[in-house]
Amino acid sequence: MSLGRSLFAATLAGMLAFAVSPASSQTLRYANQGDLKSLDPYSLNESTTHAHLGHVYQGLTARDKDLKIIPALAESWETPEPTRWRFHLRKGVKFHNGDPFTADDVLFSADRVRNKNSNMQTRLAANIKVVKVDDYTVDFILPSPNPILHYAWDVWYIMDKKWAEANNAVEPTPVSATTPSYASLHENGTGPFTIESHQPGVKTVFKANPNYWGKMEGNLKEIVFTPIASDATRVAALLSGEVDVIEPVPIQDISRVDSSPNAQVLKGPELRTIFIGFDQTRDELLYSSVKGKNPFKDPKVREAFYKAIDVELIKTRVMRGLSTPSALMIAPQLFPLAKDFTRPKFDPDGAKKLLTEAGYPDGFEVTLDCPNDRYVNDAAICQAVVGMLARVGVKINLLAQPKAQYFAKVLKQGGYQTSFYLLGWTPGTMDSHNVLYDIMGCRDDAKSSRGEANLGGYCNKEFDAITDKVLVEADADKRNQLIKQAYEIGNKDWSYIPLHQQALAWGVSKKVNLPQRADNLVMFHWATKND
Repeated sequence: MSLGRSLFAATLAGMLAFAVSPASSQTLRYANQGDLKSLDPYSLNESTTHAHLGHVYQGLTARDKDLKIIPALAESWETPEPTRWRFHLRKGVKFHNGDPFTADDVLFSADRVRNKNSNMQTRLAANIKVVKVDDYTVDFILPSPNPILHYAWDVWYIMDKKWAEANNAVEPTPVSATTPSYASLHENGTGPFTIESHQPGVKTVFKANPNYWGKMEGNLKEIVFTPIASDATRVAALLSGEVDVIEPVPIQDISRVDSSPNAQVLKGPELRTIFIGFDQTRDELLYSSVKGKNPFKDPKVREAFYKAIDVELIKTRVMRGLSTPSALMIAPQLFPLAKDFTRPKFDPDGAKKLLTEAGYPDGFEVTLDCPNDRYVNDAAICQAVVGMLARVGVKINLLAQPKAQYFAKVLKQGGYQTSFYLLGWTPGTMDSHNVLYDIMGCRDDAKSSRGEANLGGYCNKEFDAITDKVLVEADADKRNQLIKQAYEIGNKDWSYIPLHQQALAWGVSKKVNLPQRADNLVMFHWATKND
Protein backbone atom coordinates (compact mmCIF):
# COMPACT_ATOMS: atom_id res chain seq x y z
CA MET A 1 0.00 0.00 0.00
CA SER A 2 1.35 3.45 -0.86
CA LEU A 3 2.07 6.06 1.82
CA GLY A 4 -0.80 8.23 0.58
CA ARG A 5 -3.28 5.34 0.69
CA SER A 6 -1.98 4.31 4.12
CA LEU A 7 -2.55 7.80 5.51
CA PHE A 8 -6.01 7.94 3.96
CA ALA A 9 -6.92 4.56 5.41
CA ALA A 10 -5.67 5.56 8.86
CA THR A 11 -7.60 8.83 8.73
CA LEU A 12 -10.78 7.08 7.58
CA ALA A 13 -10.42 4.46 10.30
CA GLY A 14 -10.00 7.19 12.88
CA MET A 15 -13.14 8.96 11.73
CA LEU A 16 -15.13 5.73 11.64
CA ALA A 17 -14.05 4.97 15.20
CA PHE A 18 -16.04 7.97 16.37
CA ALA A 19 -19.13 6.87 14.47
CA VAL A 20 -19.38 3.34 15.85
CA SER A 21 -21.91 4.33 18.49
CA PRO A 22 -23.76 7.57 19.18
CA ALA A 23 -22.51 9.58 22.14
CA SER A 24 -24.91 10.27 24.98
CA SER A 25 -25.22 13.73 26.45
CA GLN A 26 -22.89 12.63 29.24
CA THR A 27 -20.25 11.08 26.98
CA LEU A 28 -17.41 13.41 26.05
CA ARG A 29 -15.23 12.52 23.07
CA TYR A 30 -11.74 14.01 23.23
CA ALA A 31 -8.93 14.05 20.67
CA ASN A 32 -5.32 15.09 21.17
CA GLN A 33 -2.46 15.23 18.68
CA GLY A 34 -0.46 12.83 20.87
CA ASP A 35 -1.01 9.35 22.23
CA LEU A 36 -1.38 7.92 25.73
CA LYS A 37 1.24 5.20 25.54
CA SER A 38 1.36 4.01 29.15
CA LEU A 39 -1.01 4.04 32.12
CA ASP A 40 1.92 3.76 34.54
CA PRO A 41 1.91 7.15 36.30
CA TYR A 42 5.68 7.15 36.82
CA SER A 43 6.72 6.38 33.22
CA LEU A 44 6.63 9.85 31.72
CA ASN A 45 6.81 13.28 33.35
CA GLU A 46 4.71 15.05 30.73
CA SER A 47 1.67 17.24 31.30
CA THR A 48 -0.68 15.62 28.77
CA THR A 49 0.05 12.22 30.32
CA HIS A 50 -0.47 13.69 33.80
CA ALA A 51 -3.84 15.06 32.69
CA HIS A 52 -5.01 11.73 31.27
CA LEU A 53 -3.93 9.81 34.34
CA GLY A 54 -5.31 12.52 36.64
CA HIS A 55 -8.78 11.25 35.77
CA VAL A 56 -8.01 7.97 37.55
CA TYR A 57 -5.09 8.58 39.91
CA GLN A 58 -4.66 11.23 42.62
CA GLY A 59 -1.90 12.78 44.68
CA LEU A 60 -1.77 13.74 48.32
CA THR A 61 -2.48 17.26 47.09
CA ALA A 62 -4.30 18.71 44.07
CA ARG A 63 -4.55 22.09 42.37
CA ASP A 64 -7.72 24.05 41.79
CA LYS A 65 -8.72 25.94 38.64
CA ASP A 66 -6.38 28.81 39.61
CA LEU A 67 -3.51 26.38 40.38
CA LYS A 68 -3.80 26.87 44.13
CA ILE A 69 -2.70 23.82 46.16
CA ILE A 70 -5.65 22.08 47.84
CA PRO A 71 -6.11 18.82 49.81
CA ALA A 72 -6.68 15.55 47.94
CA LEU A 73 -5.70 12.16 49.41
CA ALA A 74 -4.23 14.12 52.31
CA GLU A 75 -6.86 16.09 54.23
CA SER A 76 -4.29 18.37 55.82
CA TRP A 77 -0.60 18.80 56.55
CA GLU A 78 1.66 20.65 58.94
CA THR A 79 5.32 21.19 59.76
CA PRO A 80 5.80 20.34 63.46
CA GLU A 81 9.46 21.21 62.95
CA PRO A 82 11.32 22.78 59.99
CA THR A 83 12.62 19.46 58.70
CA ARG A 84 9.49 17.36 59.33
CA TRP A 85 6.27 17.50 57.34
CA ARG A 86 3.26 15.55 58.64
CA PHE A 87 0.44 14.56 56.29
CA HIS A 88 -2.94 13.43 57.61
CA LEU A 89 -4.51 11.04 55.12
CA ARG A 90 -8.15 10.94 54.09
CA LYS A 91 -10.05 8.02 55.61
CA GLY A 92 -12.61 5.89 53.80
CA VAL A 93 -10.95 6.19 50.37
CA LYS A 94 -10.83 3.03 48.25
CA PHE A 95 -8.89 2.18 45.14
CA HIS A 96 -10.93 1.18 42.12
CA ASN A 97 -10.57 -2.52 42.96
CA GLY A 98 -11.89 -1.96 46.49
CA ASP A 99 -8.57 -1.96 48.35
CA PRO A 100 -8.50 0.66 51.15
CA PHE A 101 -6.08 3.58 50.82
CA THR A 102 -3.66 3.78 53.77
CA ALA A 103 -0.23 5.03 54.77
CA ASP A 104 1.34 1.84 53.40
CA ASP A 105 0.39 2.97 49.90
CA VAL A 106 2.10 6.32 50.43
CA LEU A 107 5.31 4.64 51.61
CA PHE A 108 5.19 2.24 48.66
CA SER A 109 4.59 5.08 46.20
CA ALA A 110 7.46 7.05 47.75
CA ASP A 111 9.84 4.17 47.02
CA ARG A 112 8.39 3.52 43.56
CA VAL A 113 8.55 7.14 42.39
CA ARG A 114 12.25 7.25 43.32
CA ASN A 115 13.06 3.99 41.55
CA LYS A 116 15.70 4.13 38.81
CA ASN A 117 13.04 3.43 36.17
CA SER A 118 10.85 6.35 37.23
CA ASN A 119 10.72 9.54 35.20
CA MET A 120 9.26 11.29 38.27
CA GLN A 121 12.22 11.01 40.66
CA THR A 122 12.42 14.75 41.32
CA ARG A 123 8.99 14.70 42.94
CA LEU A 124 10.60 13.31 46.11
CA ALA A 125 14.31 13.61 46.87
CA ALA A 126 16.21 10.42 47.61
CA ASN A 127 17.45 11.76 50.96
CA ILE A 128 13.94 12.29 52.37
CA LYS A 129 12.85 9.64 54.87
CA VAL A 130 9.19 8.62 54.74
CA VAL A 131 7.82 7.30 58.04
CA LYS A 132 4.46 5.71 58.83
CA VAL A 133 3.12 7.21 62.07
CA ASP A 134 -0.12 5.26 61.89
CA ASP A 135 -2.44 3.98 59.15
CA TYR A 136 -3.52 7.51 58.26
CA THR A 137 -0.52 9.65 59.17
CA VAL A 138 2.79 9.91 57.31
CA ASP A 139 5.87 11.96 58.15
CA PHE A 140 8.42 13.20 55.64
CA ILE A 141 11.76 13.85 57.36
CA LEU A 142 14.09 16.16 55.44
CA PRO A 143 17.85 16.73 55.78
CA SER A 144 17.20 20.49 55.58
CA PRO A 145 14.14 22.77 55.42
CA ASN A 146 12.18 22.83 52.16
CA PRO A 147 9.24 25.27 52.06
CA ILE A 148 8.07 23.96 48.67
CA LEU A 149 8.27 20.21 49.38
CA HIS A 150 4.70 19.52 48.24
CA TYR A 151 4.42 22.01 45.37
CA ALA A 152 4.61 19.29 42.68
CA TRP A 153 2.74 16.53 44.46
CA ASP A 154 -0.54 17.02 42.63
CA VAL A 155 0.84 14.77 39.87
CA TRP A 156 2.76 12.42 42.16
CA TYR A 157 -0.05 9.91 41.93
CA ILE A 158 -0.42 7.41 44.77
CA MET A 159 -0.56 3.73 43.81
CA ASP A 160 -1.99 0.67 45.54
CA LYS A 161 0.84 -1.31 47.14
CA LYS A 162 -1.14 -4.56 47.31
CA TRP A 163 -2.27 -4.33 43.67
CA ALA A 164 1.20 -3.50 42.37
CA GLU A 165 2.80 -6.38 44.26
CA ALA A 166 0.13 -8.83 43.09
CA ASN A 167 0.64 -7.85 39.45
CA ASN A 168 4.44 -7.69 39.34
CA ALA A 169 4.33 -3.90 39.00
CA VAL A 170 6.49 -2.87 41.95
CA GLU A 171 8.97 -1.13 39.67
CA PRO A 172 7.87 1.61 37.26
CA THR A 173 7.71 0.94 33.54
CA PRO A 174 10.54 2.94 31.93
CA VAL A 175 9.54 5.22 29.08
CA SER A 176 11.96 3.36 26.81
CA ALA A 177 10.32 -0.03 27.50
CA THR A 178 9.45 -2.00 24.38
CA THR A 179 7.30 -4.56 26.20
CA PRO A 180 4.28 -3.25 28.17
CA SER A 181 3.96 -4.08 31.84
CA TYR A 182 0.72 -4.74 33.69
CA ALA A 183 0.74 -1.20 35.10
CA SER A 184 1.21 0.29 31.65
CA LEU A 185 -1.96 -1.40 30.40
CA HIS A 186 -4.13 -1.32 33.54
CA GLU A 187 -4.93 1.18 36.29
CA ASN A 188 -6.06 1.08 39.89
CA GLY A 189 -6.38 4.59 41.21
CA THR A 190 -8.65 6.44 43.61
CA GLY A 191 -9.91 9.09 41.19
CA PRO A 192 -13.28 10.08 39.74
CA PHE A 193 -12.93 7.88 36.63
CA THR A 194 -11.89 4.30 35.95
CA ILE A 195 -10.50 3.03 32.66
CA GLU A 196 -12.80 0.55 30.95
CA SER A 197 -10.46 -0.14 28.04
CA HIS A 198 -7.07 1.04 26.82
CA GLN A 199 -5.71 0.46 23.32
CA PRO A 200 -2.48 2.45 22.97
CA GLY A 201 -2.54 4.50 19.79
CA VAL A 202 -6.21 3.73 19.17
CA LYS A 203 -8.64 4.58 21.97
CA THR A 204 -8.98 4.81 25.75
CA VAL A 205 -12.40 4.75 27.41
CA PHE A 206 -12.90 6.26 30.88
CA LYS A 207 -16.03 5.59 32.97
CA ALA A 208 -17.27 7.58 35.96
CA ASN A 209 -16.32 5.89 39.25
CA PRO A 210 -19.58 5.18 41.12
CA ASN A 211 -17.66 4.76 44.38
CA TYR A 212 -15.62 7.96 44.15
CA TRP A 213 -14.93 9.41 47.59
CA GLY A 214 -15.17 13.03 46.43
CA LYS A 215 -17.78 15.21 44.81
CA MET A 216 -17.98 15.24 41.02
CA GLU A 217 -18.28 18.85 39.90
CA GLY A 218 -19.02 17.90 36.29
CA ASN A 219 -21.69 15.63 34.87
CA LEU A 220 -19.70 13.30 32.60
CA LYS A 221 -20.32 9.56 32.78
CA GLU A 222 -17.86 8.59 30.06
CA ILE A 223 -14.78 10.01 28.30
CA VAL A 224 -13.60 8.52 25.01
CA PHE A 225 -10.06 9.58 24.10
CA THR A 226 -8.76 9.05 20.58
CA PRO A 227 -5.36 10.28 19.41
CA ILE A 228 -5.58 12.11 16.05
CA ALA A 229 -2.17 13.24 14.83
CA SER A 230 -3.48 14.92 11.68
CA ASP A 231 -4.38 18.56 12.31
CA ALA A 232 -6.93 18.60 9.49
CA THR A 233 -8.66 15.43 10.68
CA ARG A 234 -8.74 16.63 14.27
CA VAL A 235 -10.34 19.96 13.35
CA ALA A 236 -12.80 18.29 10.98
CA ALA A 237 -13.89 15.93 13.74
CA LEU A 238 -14.60 18.88 16.05
CA LEU A 239 -16.46 20.93 13.46
CA SER A 240 -18.59 17.95 12.43
CA GLY A 241 -19.50 17.15 16.03
CA GLU A 242 -17.76 13.77 15.98
CA VAL A 243 -15.66 14.92 18.95
CA ASP A 244 -16.41 17.46 21.67
CA VAL A 245 -12.91 18.66 22.61
CA ILE A 246 -9.62 18.78 20.70
CA GLU A 247 -6.19 19.90 21.84
CA PRO A 248 -4.45 21.74 20.41
CA VAL A 249 -6.26 23.68 17.70
CA PRO A 250 -3.71 24.44 14.98
CA ILE A 251 -3.00 28.16 14.97
CA GLN A 252 -4.05 28.52 11.35
CA ASP A 253 -7.49 27.05 12.15
CA ILE A 254 -8.39 29.14 15.20
CA SER A 255 -10.50 31.70 13.31
CA ARG A 256 -12.21 28.92 11.37
CA VAL A 257 -13.23 27.12 14.55
CA ASP A 258 -14.34 30.36 16.23
CA SER A 259 -16.58 31.19 13.27
CA SER A 260 -18.27 27.79 13.26
CA PRO A 261 -21.79 27.47 14.69
CA ASN A 262 -21.04 24.59 17.06
CA ALA A 263 -17.51 25.06 18.46
CA GLN A 264 -15.14 27.67 19.82
CA VAL A 265 -11.50 28.00 20.83
CA LEU A 266 -10.58 28.49 24.48
CA LYS A 267 -7.45 30.65 24.39
CA GLY A 268 -5.11 31.79 27.12
CA PRO A 269 -1.46 32.14 28.12
CA GLU A 270 0.37 28.94 28.98
CA LEU A 271 3.12 28.60 31.55
CA ARG A 272 5.18 26.25 29.37
CA THR A 273 8.51 27.47 28.00
CA ILE A 274 9.66 26.02 24.67
CA PHE A 275 13.46 25.90 24.41
CA ILE A 276 16.42 24.33 22.64
CA GLY A 277 19.25 22.51 24.39
CA PHE A 278 22.72 21.21 23.53
CA ASP A 279 24.70 18.12 24.51
CA GLN A 280 27.44 19.73 26.60
CA THR A 281 28.64 16.48 28.22
CA ARG A 282 30.10 14.10 25.66
CA ASP A 283 33.64 14.60 24.36
CA GLU A 284 32.27 13.85 20.88
CA LEU A 285 28.68 14.44 19.79
CA LEU A 286 26.66 11.38 18.83
CA TYR A 287 25.14 12.99 15.75
CA SER A 288 27.55 15.47 14.20
CA SER A 289 30.11 15.89 11.41
CA VAL A 290 32.67 17.08 13.97
CA LYS A 291 34.86 14.21 15.11
CA GLY A 292 37.09 14.06 18.16
CA LYS A 293 35.47 16.94 20.01
CA ASN A 294 32.18 18.51 21.01
CA PRO A 295 31.59 22.00 19.57
CA PHE A 296 28.77 22.64 22.07
CA LYS A 297 31.28 22.64 24.93
CA ASP A 298 32.43 25.99 23.58
CA PRO A 299 30.20 28.84 24.85
CA LYS A 300 30.96 30.79 21.66
CA VAL A 301 29.22 28.09 19.62
CA ARG A 302 26.22 28.09 21.94
CA GLU A 303 26.06 31.89 21.74
CA ALA A 304 26.28 31.72 17.96
CA PHE A 305 23.34 29.31 17.76
CA TYR A 306 21.36 31.51 20.15
CA LYS A 307 21.93 34.66 18.09
CA ALA A 308 21.22 32.88 14.80
CA ILE A 309 17.63 32.09 15.80
CA ASP A 310 15.04 34.78 15.13
CA VAL A 311 12.30 34.27 17.74
CA GLU A 312 10.29 37.21 16.41
CA LEU A 313 10.08 35.54 13.01
CA ILE A 314 9.01 32.29 14.70
CA LYS A 315 6.34 34.28 16.53
CA THR A 316 4.95 35.98 13.41
CA ARG A 317 5.38 33.26 10.78
CA VAL A 318 5.17 29.95 12.66
CA MET A 319 3.09 30.85 15.71
CA ARG A 320 1.02 33.56 13.96
CA GLY A 321 1.40 35.89 16.90
CA LEU A 322 0.34 33.34 19.53
CA SER A 323 3.63 33.10 21.42
CA THR A 324 5.62 35.30 23.78
CA PRO A 325 9.40 35.33 23.12
CA SER A 326 11.31 34.61 26.30
CA ALA A 327 14.61 35.71 27.80
CA LEU A 328 14.42 33.09 30.55
CA MET A 329 13.73 29.40 31.01
CA ILE A 330 10.55 30.21 32.91
CA ALA A 331 7.33 32.07 32.16
CA PRO A 332 7.44 35.66 33.49
CA GLN A 333 4.19 35.04 35.40
CA LEU A 334 6.12 32.66 37.65
CA PHE A 335 9.09 34.91 38.51
CA PRO A 336 8.59 38.51 39.70
CA LEU A 337 12.05 39.65 38.55
CA ALA A 338 11.70 38.32 35.00
CA LYS A 339 11.26 41.93 33.85
CA ASP A 340 14.94 42.55 34.69
CA PHE A 341 16.05 40.28 31.83
CA THR A 342 16.24 41.17 28.13
CA ARG A 343 16.69 38.67 25.35
CA PRO A 344 19.82 39.23 23.18
CA LYS A 345 18.97 40.49 19.70
CA PHE A 346 18.91 38.32 16.61
CA ASP A 347 22.38 38.74 15.07
CA PRO A 348 23.28 36.32 12.24
CA ASP A 349 26.44 38.26 11.33
CA GLY A 350 27.58 38.10 14.93
CA ALA A 351 26.77 34.39 14.94
CA LYS A 352 28.98 33.78 11.90
CA LYS A 353 31.82 35.68 13.55
CA LEU A 354 31.50 33.64 16.74
CA LEU A 355 31.56 30.36 14.80
CA THR A 356 34.71 31.50 13.00
CA GLU A 357 36.36 32.44 16.30
CA ALA A 358 35.43 29.01 17.67
CA GLY A 359 37.13 27.30 14.72
CA TYR A 360 34.09 26.57 12.55
CA PRO A 361 34.21 29.20 9.76
CA ASP A 362 32.24 26.86 7.48
CA GLY A 363 29.91 25.68 10.23
CA PHE A 364 29.28 21.98 10.83
CA GLU A 365 26.54 19.37 10.67
CA VAL A 366 24.39 18.18 13.60
CA THR A 367 21.04 16.42 14.16
CA LEU A 368 18.16 18.24 15.83
CA ASP A 369 15.75 15.95 17.75
CA CYS A 370 12.22 17.28 17.82
CA PRO A 371 8.75 15.93 18.72
CA ASN A 372 6.10 16.41 16.05
CA ASP A 373 2.95 15.85 18.11
CA ARG A 374 3.65 17.34 21.53
CA TYR A 375 3.80 21.16 21.44
CA VAL A 376 2.06 23.76 19.32
CA ASN A 377 3.68 23.69 15.85
CA ASP A 378 6.71 21.87 17.29
CA ALA A 379 7.92 20.38 14.00
CA ALA A 380 7.35 23.69 12.20
CA ILE A 381 9.41 25.51 14.84
CA CYS A 382 12.24 23.03 14.35
CA GLN A 383 12.01 23.42 10.57
CA ALA A 384 12.31 27.19 10.98
CA VAL A 385 15.39 26.72 13.17
CA VAL A 386 16.91 24.52 10.45
CA GLY A 387 16.59 27.37 7.95
CA MET A 388 17.92 30.02 10.31
CA LEU A 389 21.03 28.03 11.22
CA ALA A 390 21.63 27.23 7.55
CA ARG A 391 22.13 30.96 6.97
CA VAL A 392 25.15 30.94 9.29
CA GLY A 393 26.61 27.80 7.71
CA VAL A 394 25.27 25.13 10.07
CA LYS A 395 23.59 22.14 8.43
CA ILE A 396 20.83 20.70 10.61
CA ASN A 397 19.52 17.19 10.03
CA LEU A 398 16.01 17.34 11.47
CA LEU A 399 14.71 14.19 13.17
CA ALA A 400 11.06 14.91 14.05
CA GLN A 401 9.22 11.99 15.67
CA PRO A 402 6.02 11.26 17.59
CA LYS A 403 6.48 11.97 21.27
CA ALA A 404 6.57 8.30 22.31
CA GLN A 405 9.68 7.65 20.21
CA TYR A 406 11.16 11.07 20.91
CA PHE A 407 10.98 10.80 24.70
CA ALA A 408 12.13 7.17 24.69
CA LYS A 409 15.30 8.39 22.97
CA VAL A 410 16.17 11.63 24.73
CA LEU A 411 15.14 11.08 28.36
CA LYS A 412 17.30 9.55 31.06
CA GLN A 413 16.10 5.97 30.52
CA GLY A 414 16.95 6.35 26.84
CA GLY A 415 20.46 7.37 27.77
CA TYR A 416 20.05 11.01 26.74
CA GLN A 417 20.66 9.98 23.13
CA THR A 418 20.61 13.47 21.64
CA SER A 419 23.07 16.13 20.51
CA PHE A 420 20.67 19.03 19.95
CA TYR A 421 16.98 19.06 20.87
CA LEU A 422 13.75 20.97 21.37
CA LEU A 423 11.77 20.57 24.57
CA GLY A 424 8.95 22.27 26.45
CA TRP A 425 8.75 22.61 30.22
CA THR A 426 6.10 23.73 32.69
CA PRO A 427 7.55 23.70 36.22
CA GLY A 428 5.48 21.24 38.21
CA THR A 429 5.92 23.37 41.32
CA MET A 430 5.02 26.60 39.48
CA ASP A 431 8.31 27.84 40.94
CA SER A 432 11.79 28.62 39.58
CA HIS A 433 13.49 26.03 41.77
CA ASN A 434 11.98 23.31 39.61
CA VAL A 435 13.65 24.78 36.50
CA LEU A 436 16.96 25.44 38.27
CA TYR A 437 17.09 21.90 39.70
CA ASP A 438 15.44 19.67 37.07
CA ILE A 439 16.39 21.39 33.80
CA MET A 440 19.53 23.40 34.56
CA GLY A 441 21.13 21.49 37.44
CA CYS A 442 24.19 19.28 36.96
CA ARG A 443 23.21 15.71 36.22
CA ASP A 444 24.20 13.44 39.09
CA ASP A 445 22.78 10.01 38.36
CA ALA A 446 24.47 8.35 41.31
CA LYS A 447 23.70 10.71 44.19
CA SER A 448 20.46 12.56 43.44
CA SER A 449 17.76 13.34 40.92
CA ARG A 450 19.22 16.77 40.17
CA GLY A 451 19.26 17.45 36.44
CA GLU A 452 17.09 14.46 35.58
CA ALA A 453 15.44 16.44 32.76
CA ASN A 454 18.71 18.17 31.79
CA LEU A 455 18.98 16.26 28.53
CA GLY A 456 22.18 17.99 27.39
CA GLY A 457 24.09 17.90 30.67
CA TYR A 458 24.72 21.63 31.21
CA CYS A 459 26.65 21.94 34.48
CA ASN A 460 27.84 24.86 36.61
CA LYS A 461 28.63 24.10 40.26
CA GLU A 462 28.24 27.75 41.30
CA PHE A 463 24.77 27.66 39.77
CA ASP A 464 23.92 24.49 41.74
CA ALA A 465 25.13 26.03 44.99
CA ILE A 466 22.75 28.96 44.50
CA THR A 467 19.94 26.55 43.63
CA ASP A 468 20.46 24.78 46.95
CA LYS A 469 20.15 28.11 48.77
CA VAL A 470 16.95 28.89 46.87
CA LEU A 471 15.39 25.69 48.17
CA VAL A 472 15.77 26.57 51.85
CA GLU A 473 15.40 30.37 51.75
CA ALA A 474 12.08 31.41 53.31
CA ASP A 475 12.37 35.18 52.78
CA ALA A 476 10.66 35.93 49.44
CA ASP A 477 12.81 38.93 48.50
CA LYS A 478 16.10 37.17 49.32
CA ARG A 479 14.89 34.08 47.49
CA ASN A 480 14.03 36.05 44.35
CA GLN A 481 17.48 37.66 44.34
CA LEU A 482 19.09 34.22 44.55
CA ILE A 483 16.94 33.00 41.67
CA LYS A 484 17.96 36.06 39.65
CA GLN A 485 21.64 35.30 40.29
CA ALA A 486 21.15 31.74 39.06
CA TYR A 487 19.43 32.82 35.85
CA GLU A 488 22.19 35.39 35.25
CA ILE A 489 24.79 32.61 35.44
CA GLY A 490 22.79 30.39 33.09
CA ASN A 491 22.37 33.19 30.56
CA LYS A 492 26.06 34.13 30.73
CA ASP A 493 26.92 30.49 30.00
CA TRP A 494 24.48 30.43 27.04
CA SER A 495 23.27 27.25 28.68
CA TYR A 496 20.03 26.98 26.68
CA ILE A 497 18.11 28.84 23.99
CA PRO A 498 14.71 29.80 25.42
CA LEU A 499 12.30 30.44 22.55
CA HIS A 500 8.85 31.37 23.84
CA GLN A 501 5.82 30.58 25.92
CA GLN A 502 3.16 29.14 23.63
CA ALA A 503 -0.52 30.03 23.89
CA LEU A 504 -3.26 27.60 24.86
CA ALA A 505 -5.78 26.75 22.14
CA TRP A 506 -8.43 24.15 23.00
CA GLY A 507 -11.26 23.47 20.58
CA VAL A 508 -14.47 22.94 22.55
CA SER A 509 -18.03 22.19 21.50
CA LYS A 510 -20.52 24.86 22.51
CA LYS A 511 -22.36 22.06 24.35
CA VAL A 512 -19.39 21.68 26.71
CA ASN A 513 -18.32 23.87 29.62
CA LEU A 514 -14.66 23.21 30.44
CA PRO A 515 -12.43 25.33 32.72
CA GLN A 516 -8.97 26.05 31.26
CA ARG A 517 -5.90 25.94 33.49
CA ALA A 518 -2.71 27.75 32.55
CA ASP A 519 -0.65 24.57 33.01
CA ASN A 520 -2.50 23.01 30.03
CA LEU A 521 -3.86 20.07 32.01
CA VAL A 522 -7.29 19.24 30.57
CA MET A 523 -9.28 18.20 33.66
CA PHE A 524 -12.57 16.60 32.67
CA HIS A 525 -13.92 16.02 36.16
CA TRP A 526 -14.85 19.72 36.03
CA ALA A 527 -16.51 19.47 32.61
CA THR A 528 -20.24 19.55 31.92
CA LYS A 529 -21.93 18.60 28.67
CA ASN A 530 -25.48 19.48 27.71
CA ASP A 531 -27.61 18.73 24.66
